Amino acid sequence: MTRWLTSVPLLLLTLFLALPVLALVASWLRFDAAAQDVLWQMAQTVLPGYITTTVGLCVAVALGVALVGMGTASAVTLFDFPGRRVMEWALLLPLAMPAYVVAYAYTDFLQFSGPLQSALREGFGLRGRVFPEVRSLGGAVWVFTFSLYPYVYLLARTALSERAAQLMEAARLLGAPLGRRVREVALPLARPAVAAGVALALMETLADYGVASYFGIQTFTAGIYKAWLSMDMPMAAAQLATLLLLLVALLMWLERRAQQRMRFTAQRGARSNGDEAQPVRLRGGRAVLAGAVCVVPVLAGFVLPVIFMLRPLLGGWNELPWGPFVSWALNSVRLAGLSAVLAVALALVMAFAVRVRPDALTRGAVHLASLGYAVPGAVVVVGLLLPVGWLQQAAPDSGVGAWVTATVLGIVWAYLVRFCAVALQSVQSGYARVPASLDDSAHMLGTTGLALLGRVHWPLLRRSVAAASLLVFVDVMKELPATLVLRPFNSDTLAVVTYQLARDERLGEAALPALALVLVGLLPVILLSRTLRSR
Repeated sequence: MTRWLTSVPLLLLTLFLALPVLALVASWLRFDAAAQDVLWQMAQTVLPGYITTTVGLCVAVALGVALVGMGTASAVTLFDFPGRRVMEWALLLPLAMPAYVVAYAYTDFLQFSGPLQSALREGFGLRGRVFPEVRSLGGAVWVFTFSLYPYVYLLARTALSERAAQLMEAARLLGAPLGRRVREVALPLARPAVAAGVALALMETLADYGVASYFGIQTFTAGIYKAWLSMDMPMAAAQLATLLLLLVALLMWLERRAQQRMRFTAQRGARSNGDEAQPVRLRGGRAVLAGAVCVVPVLAGFVLPVIFMLRPLLGGWNELPWGPFVSWALNSVRLAGLSAVLAVALALVMAFAVRVRPDALTRGAVHLASLGYAVPGAVVVVGLLLPVGWLQQAAPDSGVGAWVTATVLGIVWAYLVRFCAVALQSVQSGYARVPASLDDSAHMLGTTGLALLGRVHWPLLRRSVAAASLLVFVDVMKELPATLVLRPFNSDTLAVVTYQLARDERLGEAALPALALVLVGLLPVILLSRTLRSR
């Protein structure tokens, strides 16, 4: 019975969650002359621009998040200065801000007709543009850097707190000055963590559609949507998506390799005693500099965007669409709640399968099923709709297309492909704290199969399951590309409405749903902050 529970459902789940990726790979096995012509024309015209822009954006964002994330992690881990305790959790706040919301906030305030440039022109008698155009590649780099640096900050902070303070103290006793200790001791220890955080930030950058579309940046993701929606060439879009998928796979490999190096460093650097070296106390100008290194990212990534959105919100309070807002919020909560419940249920099945039968086949199937989180939403949409189109061609009267595109089935499916890995990671971390001896004791008492999951594992996994549900709920609330294409009629969500209102230059009305998304995004940030403080 246990073998059936851990083999047949697992294979079905793997096929269900990996179907979009498998469909993209299969698109290269089908020859489509029209798609090949479109790809050839794009290769001669716009494709080099897509590649150049995407690579340039990724390089600039990688440098930005590495500098900001490493700088802030070093400041709060290695040094002690006024406000350090507040900065430890405040630096996580940009995680609550979707990148496209940050883009809308800066555009509303800094654009040519915005309040800042208008006031400067009137006050100083200036003409023309005071600041560079916000909607540009440089503006996108700014938005992504201060929205995504917490990925590097979290991992680098963990790496530095495990060993760097002790080794820096030893270097001080050997006479090394502070600058040399930081440069030659702390920074090399954090390199694997920085590499892993940069890879995660670049995955989010490649998965973005809201910022690139709003700023008019011709990235790979924008090109996929143009090939699908504007040119009506699904096969060409699928093959473009496969190229983006290869780039994401490379980033996944780099991130996994960096994580392995981080684990090796942590094991080698573990201390047998419980003593911890104290951070270096800073005074005067050095303390001010360390505080500024931490305050600037919080201001740029969270405080200023919130203030920029509050201004039009409070100014036009009576004109805000409160009635439709309730409908948008209910649709978002309904989809997020349903997806969270299903994602956690599927994650429990997969984690239980690995727990009961930790062989190579089971682990490989679970790993394949959890790849969706690294796949951009645009790629998931193309990979999901492609087999649906094939089925419609084979069986025109089946109604498969209507079930996927006109109901919640398709959008929930896309959510599960993308976010089951989030739930799985949380559930597996909970399983890591459950001793294997409990399973052996349950087996001797005759408890196996689903009874083992329900009576022994479930009571010990409740907190991990609750955390997984919260993380999936928030991720679904903020998801834009898949929701934009697959949502049923008359079921707009907060993310979609925010994008549409901002695209129509109704940034004042977009502030209400955007701030609602920020408030929801604060929930996992608070949970993460409490977890870090409890360590």
